[in-house]
Amino acid sequence: VRCAVSNTDDPLMPVSTLRAWVLGLTWSLIVPGINQFFFFRYPSVEVTGIVAQLITYPIGRAAAAYLPCWNFFGLKLNPGPFTIKEHVLITATVGQTSAYGTDIIAVQRVFYSQNYSFLYQWFLTISTQLIGFSIGGISRHILVEPPSMIWPTNLVTCALFNTLHSEHYAGIGNRGGFSRERYFWLAFTASFVWYFFPGYLFQALSYFSWVTWIWPQSPTVAQLFGYVNGLGFSVLTFDWSQIAYIGSPLATPWWAQANVISGFLLFIWLVVPILHFKNVWYGLHMPILSRSAFDNTMQTYDVLRILNPDSTFNATKYDEYSPLYLSLSFAAITCKPNEGYPFSFGSYLFHFTATLSHSFLFFRKQIWVHARRSISEQRDIHSRLMSQYPPVPEWWYLIIFIVSFLLGVLSIELWPTSMPVWAFFLALIIAFTYVIPVGMIQAITNQQVALNVISELVIGYALPGRPIATMMFKTWGYNSMSQALTFTSDLKLAHYMKIPPRPMFFAQVICSMCAATAQLGVQTWLFDHVSDICQSGQLDRFTCQNTEVFGVASIIASISGTLPANFLVDDDIFSGVTLLYFFLIGALAPIISWLIDKKYPNSFFKYVNPVIFNGTQLLPPATGINYVPWAIVGFIFQYLIRKRNFPWWTKYNYVLSAALDSGLAISVIIIYFALQYPKNGTIGKNTILSWWGNTVSVCNFSLNSCSTMIMVFKGILYWCRRAGGSCHTATCRGSFWVS
Repeated sequence: VRCAVSNTDDPLMPVSTLRAWVLGLTWSLIVPGINQFFFFRYPSVEVTGIVAQLITYPIGRAAAAYLPCWNFFGLKLNPGPFTIKEHVLITATVGQTSAYGTDIIAVQRVFYSQNYSFLYQWFLTISTQLIGFSIGGISRHILVEPPSMIWPTNLVTCALFNTLHSEHYAGIGNRGGFSRERYFWLAFTASFVWYFFPGYLFQALSYFSWVTWIWPQSPTVAQLFGYVNGLGFSVLTFDWSQIAYIGSPLATPWWAQANVISGFLLFIWLVVPILHFKNVWYGLHMPILSRSAFDNTMQTYDVLRILNPDSTFNATKYDEYSPLYLSLSFAAITCKPNEGYPFSFGSYLFHFTATLSHSFLFFRKQIWVHARRSISEQRDIHSRLMSQYPPVPEWWYLIIFIVSFLLGVLSIELWPTSMPVWAFFLALIIAFTYVIPVGMIQAITNQQVALNVISELVIGYALPGRPIATMMFKTWGYNSMSQALTFTSDLKLAHYMKIPPRPMFFAQVICSMCAATAQLGVQTWLFDHVSDICQSGQLDRFTCQNTEVFGVASIIASISGTLPANFLVDDDIFSGVTLLYFFLIGALAPIISWLIDKKYPNSFFKYVNPVIFNGTQLLPPATGINYVPWAIVGFIFQYLIRKRNFPWWTKYNYVLSAALDSGLAISVIIIYFALQYPKNGTIGKNTILSWWGNTVSVCNFSLNSCSTMIMVFKGILYWCRRAGGSCHTATCRGSFWVS
């Protein structure tokens, strides 16, 4: 922590100034609005928080230099130099990611032809966003104040703040070499310039799937080495956006990365290919990795054909139409009894109980101590410095919870969502139960254990055949916890940077409401004014890939709950081995690790963590080219360099991570708006975009989602064949009826 965080504080430094609020509110409208606009487009572009952090700095400096020293109702328009605390407060208000609740609204319009009023959308989104704040605020004594709760991503942010504001502190690194500020700008420039190659000039550097270039017509090679619908065995990429797709490898501790990559190698690179090529659960009939849902004609699954007029599931229509087919790596081969089952389901069931068991065994004493200890009683210097600021009263969080809860009840009761209030209670119980166990793991590993699948499983059996209720339950059950941890992470950032808690509270709540409102407005405009939005052939590429994944998940969960009760208990495919045993295995596995750690405290078993199953949760769209290079870079910086050249690592590691992220973010925006967005992406179409380095990665089966085996489903024969043209793409077609 001392590599990136200052251990001093100036209580008189301005924080909650008028210019900070103006800039913060402006960013909370502009950045989320822009990101929501491009959220539905592929390829997308995101204005990240680090971009706002960089741009705010010169704007704040200019405001300090040129604004007059006027007073408005006792507030100074220009209180003096632009301070680092103002900068932190502004950046913390930027909600750059799309609000989870907007996915529900988009899926309702695209999949279920439901378009309710803006008031419904606002109630739902605000409830799903703010209810997590109350959960996070209540858990701050355990997840924020203890020094062991590091939150590694914040160290990169702190390093950037201190570099921009030229903060110097003793005992960090060595005195030789470049200053941290100069090193940042050199690395930033290099990152900015370099991304023009994998991002535009030589895109094969990004998807360096060299094996598929040698055998472009081989479906098997594409399944294993492909970068979109394959497992990414090619390993190589020279694109920082690919390497850091699942998080900066320079910010995550190596032992945590080792857990994640071990789970990925075991489940995705070992088990999945074995099952797939042995045709277990009809693996060869499906693409090995795909986010799409298929029917028995290998066409996109038409969910409207299995629904009643009130958007509930109709089992008769389902039997008449088709089972739901998915790739083995994504979720399942089919959702029909005795015809297959989710491969990754077991891992989710495992870490559902493993997270609770691990937290109880390894953290129970820490939880008990810190739950009773005030911030002034914490032992580290940062907590002692923060103890001089008035804390946020607990009843403030209670008010946020009550208001958010009432908005949620109104959204499910005043509109036909088919979700009862008791299900809302159940979702919040899940969120409250897991926020501390998952938060403690995330605070030390930089990896979050996902609960979205478990939430879908619970509601799928509690309220079978109700896809809208399924999405809402998952959002309140999973996103409330996730939002709570995002808020908690921001509180830790404020803790590190010595931001008073009360201004931080108001900034987070007010700007989150502004951001959600802006996102809803932009989304409504898009659906009202963009023709054919969310269609695969949309002219401006607004194909809504994230919406498709969210919608498919709602179908899976709602269908699974309507199937016979023995779906999880008596499946011939597993020869009596039920996936429900993964609940028990998950609860018992940490006990083994804990006992070994007690017997041999210096063994590697003390580092075994439930995040080992995070190696599967981002697939798809992530593949091997995201996981393996991430782990390689992490091993180099977080293990080798940290071990062999600790002074260099302490001085430059987090600064380098911030510089690479910053240069990439700015470069992506410039490339997109200057070269890709104008003229509908036709700039350089017949020159730079058509040379070998920009076509070799797409002129093969890597982009294809067909299977490698002749398929016969419900009396129809299917096969993969080449399409015309110079690129070896393929399409799956039905041919004729067979007996």
